Amino acid sequence: MLVLLPVLQNVLTQALEQITEQRLAADANTLISAAQIVDGHLQMPAQLPDEEFNLPGATLLGYIYDSAGKLVWRSGSTSEVEAVYHPRYDGGVTDFLKFTDNSGEEYYVYDVELHLNGDHSIPFSFITMLPSSELQPLLQAMHRQLYRWLGGGMLVLIFLLWLGLTWGFRSLRGLSRELDQVESGAIESLSDTHPRELLRLTRSLNRLLASERRQRERYRDSLSDLAHSLKTPLAVLQSVAENIRPVPANSEHARVLASQVERMSQQIDYQLQRASLRKSGLVQHRVKLLPLLELLSEALDKVYLDKQVVLHKSFDDDFWVPMEKAALLELLGNLLENAYRLCLREVRVSARYRAKVCELLVEDDGPGVPAEQRQRIVRRGERLDTQHPGHGIGLSVAKDIIESYDGELSLHDSELGGAAFVVQLTVEGPLNNLASKASPA
Repeated sequence: MLVLLPVLQNVLTQALEQITEQRLAADANTLISAAQIVDGHLQMPAQLPDEEFNLPGATLLGYIYDSAGKLVWRSGSTSEVEAVYHPRYDGGVTDFLKFTDNSGEEYYVYDVELHLNGDHSIPFSFITMLPSSELQPLLQAMHRQLYRWLGGGMLVLIFLLWLGLTWGFRSLRGLSRELDQVESGAIESLSDTHPRELLRLTRSLNRLLASERRQRERYRDSLSDLAHSLKTPLAVLQSVAENIRPVPANSEHARVLASQVERMSQQIDYQLQRASLRKSGLVQHRVKLLPLLELLSEALDKVYLDKQVVLHKSFDDDFWVPMEKAALLELLGNLLENAYRLCLREVRVSARYRAKVCELLVEDDGPGVPAEQRQRIVRRGERLDTQHPGHGIGLSVAKDIIESYDGELSLHDSELGGAAFVVQLTVEGPLNNLASKASPA
């Protein structure tokens, strides 16, 4: 449309110039019709049929030159004009051109070379002129009208384009809403109500979702079968170790056997937890934090009944965590058990959203962790506390779960005086289902 604007302006200018040429040609014919040759001299009537030629100050100008370029007649309208134009004799040529006089005024000129009464010895040049300034108001009015029509047409086209795109992308917005529902777990697959151009995509995504669900189910079943098949032989070996322990000659062997069986059992638990607690590929799960925390704290309060641990919660009751329930239960269970075990009396759990990050903090008022030891304790099998039972895999499992969700686990000093474990999880997609329910803390 923008390219079309100067093209149409040029077309209007050319059309106006053609009309001007036709008008000046008609006026030149008026001069030719009124001219007469008497005794070899040109004679013109006192009054011409076209009154514009007769009125002083009129815009239509008329001139007649002889073959020597001498002005032999001029109309009454030229009495106040000093336009000096010199015609050329090229042999019967008709010219239409623009001419600028000494004062800078621009004129349209129509020049006709003619031999009156068939006398080729007496040629004359009949000239009609019109100031171009007379046409400017008309040209400007036409341009304004062009702007109105072109602008109106552009607005209509933009509206139609917006309407068409809105109508066309409506199906994509519907697909986007369904994908959000799939990610949040509200639905398990996409519907078939989309246009046929999108059906191949939606059906491929449904097959991918179904394949992922079946694969995860088979994976978990296989892991369950593996755990069962390994636990049973290990239980038998543990029983054998207990049976041979009373024999003095076998006591050391029994102790070593029991220790290695226990270690194998712990490693099997660790590897099974690592493999099963993984983030799914397409579905973005979310779970409320408060119910899981209450469930874990109730169990840990019974285990550490003598401590009478006070648990502080610093988050909204409707705070959601972008993680599967089993994964969050395992992660929070390991961090809370560690805090309960090492605290003196107080444990605090905080949660908040910062930009696109979900942040969980588990703090205690225990002895804390030296800065130089903080990287070591999250490694598999590493422990600083040797006074309590354990194999040092709880924090390793927690770290693996966090890394499977592209998160980070860091250790800092707590305001309570002990350690502060900080979990940062990146939130994918919009936060409207999470951040709106999160604490602004």
